[in-house]
Amino acid sequence: MLVEEMHSAAVATIGGDGKPHIRIIDMMLYDDGGVYFLTAKGKEFYTQLMAQKFIALSAVSGKKSLSLRGYVKNIGNSRLEEIFEKNSYMKGIYPEGTRQALQVFCLYSATGEYFDISEPSNVRRDSFFIGEAGAQSVGYFVSGLCTGCKKCLAVCPQKCINVTSVPAVIDGGRCLNCGNCAAACPVNAIKMQV
Repeated sequence: MLVEEMHSAAVATIGGDGKPHIRIIDMMLYDDGGVYFLTAKGKEFYTQLMAQKFIALSAVSGKKSLSLRGYVKNIGNSRLEEIFEKNSYMKGIYPEGTRQALQVFCLYSATGEYFDISEPSNVRRDSFFIGEAGAQSVGYFVSGLCTGCKKCLAVCPQKCINVTSVPAVIDGGRCLNCGNCAAACPVNAIKMQV
């Protein structure tokens, strides 16, 4: 989805001034090894990628979004021809004989989140990973301190909390992570896990 449907993403690194720097980068290719993009050696982005080897990115298509945070590696000009064949518009930007400055990077280990609000009363979210990063459980969770008072469900915009058991269970695939449930819990049983 990131490469085929969204294609362009806001990619963040940290600049030499210690502040975030964001630019729009096309995600051009993917396989089991990761997601591939490129930049020129003369750009500050290249320098940041080489020094930090880490990015955060977000992309949107309609009511769907993806966010990723992970590690990148420079693979030189490997896969460059394949990228140009798949993304033919690049041939107009960098005609034959002008591509020597381009370097391909691979996002090879990352954690991410998919979020879909196409149906506002029934949002969908999911965590995923690339490579060896491993899936992480993030969001709000109900601990054993829960008394079954149901105050959390009353303030949940998605009504995604199952209160038929104690402790209650939050459906993380529908949760907005708004925090209303945690604020309403009289015994502080609901916590955010990041």
